[in-house]
Amino acid sequence: MSRSNDGGSLPRNAFSAFFAHEAAGGMVLAVAAVAALLISNSPWHDVYQAFTDIPGTVDVGGAIVIAKPLLLWVNDLWMAVFFLVVGLEIKREVVEGELASRGQAMLPACAALGGMIVPALIYTIVNLGDPVALRGWAIPAATDIAFAIGIVMLLGTRVPTSLKVFLTAVAIIDDLGAIVVIAVFYADNLSPAMIAGAATGGLLLLALNRAGIARVDVYLVVGLAIWVCVLKSGVHATLAGVITAFAIPLSDGKGNSPASAIEHGLHPWVAFAVLPMFAFANAGVSLEGVSPGSLLDPIPFGIAAGLLAGKAIGVFGSAWLLIRAGVAQMPSEATPRQLFGVCVLCGIGFTMSLFIGALAFEGMGPDYATRLKLGVLAGSVLSGALGTLILWRRPA
Repeated sequence: MSRSNDGGSLPRNAFSAFFAHEAAGGMVLAVAAVAALLISNSPWHDVYQAFTDIPGTVDVGGAIVIAKPLLLWVNDLWMAVFFLVVGLEIKREVVEGELASRGQAMLPACAALGGMIVPALIYTIVNLGDPVALRGWAIPAATDIAFAIGIVMLLGTRVPTSLKVFLTAVAIIDDLGAIVVIAVFYADNLSPAMIAGAATGGLLLLALNRAGIARVDVYLVVGLAIWVCVLKSGVHATLAGVITAFAIPLSDGKGNSPASAIEHGLHPWVAFAVLPMFAFANAGVSLEGVSPGSLLDPIPFGIAAGLLAGKAIGVFGSAWLLIRAGVAQMPSEATPRQLFGVCVLCGIGFTMSLFIGALAFEGMGPDYATRLKLGVLAGSVLSGALGTLILWRRPA
């Protein structure tokens, strides 16, 4: 591991490549989201709806039949690939990266935890008394790493490398928290048989890892079987990606890293295909009949306030308390204003917020989907704009 100029223990080329992908991917993601919004409010809106409703069926001899519209194939299968990459990133950082030691992990871990708790509390307070709306308490607790990193990369030297690493670590821990939330709170109509099948697949992956098997294709085949079981178990299918990722070995004992190889191989596909497709399929919302006052509805207001205010207060407040208490140090070459600006950018929840919201309000009708998307779009845009303004002015 080489050291960066800011004193952190960083593999310079790995982080440079990661940031480069996230920056470009964030821009493609933004284009896809804007395109969906424009098409949904144009004479082509029926074409857009028909596109997301394109049916797709997989039938394996009648024993396994999976029939879904395109939207759900994207959300269930494509996003499982995204979570596979997220799981690989989490494993790498925990084992040998920025989260490998207690001291390194303390600041971003506490900041991420505060950044999940405070937005959830704000949303819950705003929506008290509505049990259906309360299902969405976790929506503003997520950070979209692609958008956030994309912005800090566009800001260049206005954001120190130490803060880019801090933001990445916060977002990765945030994703881990989102995975736990999805598994625990958004599982319905559980099938014991399918859960047992998924657990058996997980044990097989563990056995493969312990046996020193380094062939990635073997892990992916077992992971696909786990995905089918999890899909039919009542737990969200994307968790299969995380289970598979945690089992893939970081080293084959010969100087090669199967986990890094598949992470680097899939990262461009996730950045430039999976996430943009998710954004395009999910961001389309008709603004017909929507006024500025619509944002004051408890659901969109709770989401937007949670992302904009909750994330800034939770992430920055937790980090600042640790720094002031002497438990952690301010990221090198960073000022409190720059730290606050990066914390505000954590309020860009877009992809993960939409994903959790789709689970929270599944089957609740288009009205809930519209309010969800309004809140996520408003909170994410405002957080991105405010964070950019704070970081734009160079430190004295």
